[in-house]
Amino acid sequence: MAGKEMHPARASHQQDRKARGGWIWEDTQYPPKRLRGSEEEERPRKLPKRKIVLLMAYSGKGYHGMQGVSAAGQVVSLKVWLIDDILDKINSHLPSHIRILGLKRVTGGFNSKNKCDARTYLYMLPTFAFAHKDRDVQDETYRLSPETLRLVNRLLSCYKGTHSFHNFTSQKGPREPSARRYILDMYCEEPFLREGLEFAVIKVKGQSFMMHQIRKMVGLVVAIVKGYAPESVLERSWGEEKVDVPKAPGLGLVLERVHFEKYNQRFGGDGLHEPLDWAQEEGKVAAFKEQHIYPTIVSTERDERSMAQWLSTLPVHDFSATALSAARTGTKVPSPLDGSEGDGGGDTD
Repeated sequence: MAGKEMHPARASHQQDRKARGGWIWEDTQYPPKRLRGSEEEERPRKLPKRKIVLLMAYSGKGYHGMQGVSAAGQVVSLKVWLIDDILDKINSHLPSHIRILGLKRVTGGFNSKNKCDARTYLYMLPTFAFAHKDRDVQDETYRLSPETLRLVNRLLSCYKGTHSFHNFTSQKGPREPSARRYILDMYCEEPFLREGLEFAVIKVKGQSFMMHQIRKMVGLVVAIVKGYAPESVLERSWGEEKVDVPKAPGLGLVLERVHFEKYNQRFGGDGLHEPLDWAQEEGKVAAFKEQHIYPTIVSTERDERSMAQWLSTLPVHDFSATALSAARTGTKVPSPLDGSEGDGGGDTD
């Protein structure tokens, strides 16, 4: 009836209906709701995030974990807003020894770790690491001969193919399927001089690597070339028994390239996505290695002598003994000695 007050419950119900319809009323307990005006409706909405990969490089010293390990071609996947000059804006917040070198659009479900089907690492070391312990000088005046380089490459080529690398990592048994790894290629390039010290680069390409695997692969070849271990230890290291395999220092290990060959075959030519080959970024990658990675390795080796210190531990290893033979004689196989970089590793799945 006219003139009568509305029942409180009915008034509350009408307020709820008005609220759902976009009305606003004063409430001392709750602040007023802000509705979108016509001007705001006309503003462009926020750009959707897109799945991309970034090509990243960094000189590996002074980071937490993986001490001494660098990357010239690391790839990470993430979703971002593709704003203008995004690479320049990201790099403006990074130190000079960490750079984003490239960006590419990828499929929505892309994962850089899971879609990777091979990785290429390089290991840069002073060539006096290959000087024979009895016949050659053991300092920076040493120069790698063509004969020794051929020996190094012959030994490195033995790693090619599928082997059980349980002796080249930790906490893996010889019969564990995950210890079997496929190495596509491994070789040593021609030596070169830096600041009066001769270096060489070992390159290895494999489907995947376990913790410390590459450093131990290098360490065992160095032990053979220097005359501390027989060549037969290579075959024994892939067998059932536990073999003492030395681990070379982390300094010098660089992730050079991550391969996405299967992804490129499926999506690289579909007209929507670019192949992940980074051919246009090769100049930036080479420049970063020359400006940051190689100088860091050279200066750190000169200052800390990590390779020279590690080489002095090789006589402690017993390359003729295995865990089984040591148990029979009651002796103990010495534990592998770490390099000077700490227990970081870096060459992982």
